[in-house]
Formats: sequence, structure tokens, C-alpha cells
Amino acid sequence: MQRASRTESGSSLLRLACYLLIVLGLSMLLSGCQPATAPGTSEDVVHLTLWHGVNPPPNRDVLQRLVDQFNQTHPHIQVEPLYVGQSDQQIPKILAAIVGNAPPDLLWYAPTLTGQLVELDAIVPLEDWLTALPLKAEIDPALWESMSWEGHLWSIPFSVNNVGIFYRPSLFAAAGITTLPTTWDELRQVAQQLTDSNRGQFGMLLPLGRGEWTVFMWLPFLWSNGGELVAADSVQSTEPTAAPFPRVQLNTPAAIGALQFWQQLLQDGSAILSQPERGYELDRFLAGKVAMQLTGPWTLAQLQATGVDFAVLPIPRAVRPATSIGGENLFVFKTTPTREQAARVFAEYVLSESFQTEWAIHTGYLPVNVQSRQSSAYQQFVRQQPAVEVFLQQAPYGRSRPIFPGYSRLSDALGRAIEAVLLNQSTPEQALQQAQRRWDLISR
Repeated sequence: MQRASRTESGSSLLRLACYLLIVLGLSMLLSGCQPATAPGTSEDVVHLTLWHGVNPPPNRDVLQRLVDQFNQTHPHIQVEPLYVGQSDQQIPKILAAIVGNAPPDLLWYAPTLTGQLVELDAIVPLEDWLTALPLKAEIDPALWESMSWEGHLWSIPFSVNNVGIFYRPSLFAAAGITTLPTTWDELRQVAQQLTDSNRGQFGMLLPLGRGEWTVFMWLPFLWSNGGELVAADSVQSTEPTAAPFPRVQLNTPAAIGALQFWQQLLQDGSAILSQPERGYELDRFLAGKVAMQLTGPWTLAQLQATGVDFAVLPIPRAVRPATSIGGENLFVFKTTPTREQAARVFAEYVLSESFQTEWAIHTGYLPVNVQSRQSSAYQQFVRQQPAVEVFLQQAPYGRSRPIFPGYSRLSDALGRAIEAVLLNQSTPEQALQQAQRRWDLISR
């Protein structure tokens, strides 16, 4: 079979979007439409919509406060943040809005959506604008991978994080553990020591589900084991008729080993699975039913509010240190030249040291601006919250997920494999073979 061309891929996305538009109905479009100039206001005021899925709710309050500050200092540009659900809920809304010619002006979303938005010709390339900004030099160099696709910059980083292991120091002390694990073998041993079946206590929580959360949490183990998702010789092309997908390799010894490690934790009886697609919930961790859980700095404020003891350790390594870089980027949609220019003004504000410092201190996200990380205000915050230092130290080892158009389908294939192994429905080898076959069918 011949590989699908970029045009074919874009057409299939448009057909999907059209279908979603019909299913969602006109009510979705009405809710997503850009607000017109408010009655009684000057027509030269540009009103912009910012769609986002900021969570937990206290973080939305932080975003609203920062947007209000922008609006006060930019009377001719007024930005309205709109919470439109979590990532899986947003996709149908975004595609429907694009097809209905009623997109938001700005979108806060994981950079993995970049390829689809480019295929749909929905977003504005930003390299000319960003190159002219002094702020360009202040962006964390590790984040450029998440911004770039086929020779263009399609987004700017809004917030960044990475995955670590939160743990309960009191449970470690009760189990007599005085040294934190740094390797997979040590992590497995510590998880066994922390398990007490009589008390219903487990060493670690693993996320169950085939969604992106599970994949995001598992990828550090793949990378740490020396694995890659995209073949090293798979090069992006700028040709418009080039195949839209790089060469993906799922069924590799490194991937098998990473899945086997999670499987071994379950077979040892020292790990327990989350509720399906709810691996981010902290209830068992807070209740002391699990001593360790994979998550990121976005939960710091939530944990601090509970008064429960907690700390963070870097993800133990197999052959090299690794973590997943997470967070969201900011996309500028194609609308009108006036609106696009106003959106870029807001984007510059988001990149600024002042915005990033306030956002990081009050949400737990890491600043994308290196000047912000070095600021006295942020350094004081880090001293007060040592857990943040772990994520900062891990940052150089962070890897971004691929952003090519078919990433969502790749993630689905990989998520199904992880779920099948965790539910003991398949061996790692069989599950990854099936994932590779599934991917090969849609990419050729």
C-alpha cells in the first residue's frame, strides 16, 4: 500500500471534523463563537477568546487574574478565557469550531495537537514574529522541540512540567526506608517494602487506561530504557506531498522491557491500578493507601492545601535518566490580521518574566522563561517548596512527545497495548506487536 499523502491526511481530518460538526450541532458553534464587540464599547477594541482546559479549578482563578492584569494594561485588547473541558473533551469542540469557521483566537493545549491543526490550516506560524522578539532568548531551550514542525514554529510554551514520583515520607520512615530509589531494581524493592496487605497499603499506584495520561506516564520508562518512539533516521520533510508520518517503532526491546517493569510491579503485588482513565486522582495517595504515585508539579498547590506530608523523587533510571515534558502551548488561530496581531501581543505577555513567575508560583508549573526561574521571587518560592527543585533538576532530561499529525492515533495504539498488559490480557511482546500492526495500517 502507498503511504497516505499530506493532502489525504488533511482531507480525512476535515471529513472527521465535518462529521463532528453535524453531531455536535449548532449549539456547539454558538458556544464557541467569538464574542462580538460588546454593546456600548468602542469598535476599535479587539475582543479575543482563549480556550483552555486549566485544572484544578484554583489554577483557573490564577489564569483569570493574570488575564485581568493584561486587560487592564491593554485597553484596546480584551481577552476572555473560556474553560472548555479537559483534553479529550476539547478535541470535538476544536474541530467543529474550525469547520464552522468559528475558532477561538487562542488555544491552550498540549503541543501534540500541532500536526492536526497544521493539516487543517487552522493556525498561524510564529517564527517571523518570535524571531524579532528579545524574549526568544529567554525560552527554555528544551521546549523548542515542542514548538517546531517541518521548519516552522507553530506555538509558544505557556506552561511546562515533567513527571516525577510523589511519595509519602511518613510511610517511607515507617517501612525503615532511608535511601530513595535511583534505579528500577531499587524502585521495585522499595515498592515491596512499602506494601502492607494487612493495612491495604500498596507501594505504588499505576495509571490504568488507554488514554494519553497513561501514555504520558509510561513514556519516561521507555526513554529511560534507551527506547524511542520515532526512528532516529526518520526525518521530517517540508514537501507538501510528503508522507505525514515519521517511521514509528513500537515493538522494540526497550519498549518491551519498560512494559515488563510495570507488569512486574503488579505481579509483585506492590502496585495497584487506578480507576480507568483516572490515574491523576490523588485520593489513595492522600489516604495513605499508596506510598508513591506518578504525577507532576501541577498538583503541588492541591497537596499543600491538604496538610498531608509529601515529597518528590526523580523517576529512577534503567540505562539513562528520563522524564516526560508536559504542559501546554499557546496556539494562534487564523482569523483576521487585526485579531492575529492582538493575539500575538497577548502571547508575548504570556512569555514574559512577570507572567511566568506569577503563574509558576501560584500553580506549581515550571516557568518556561529562564529569567523567571532565576528571579528572586521564584527562587524564594523554590526554597519554601523543595519539591519544585526536583522537577527543575529533571528538566534537562525531559523529552517531548512527537507532534506530527498522527500522534493521537499512535497514542491510542500504545495506550491499548499498555492497558492490555496491565489487565493481564496480553504479554508485552504480543501487545506491542498488535500496536505496531495497528499503527502500520493507518500510516501506510
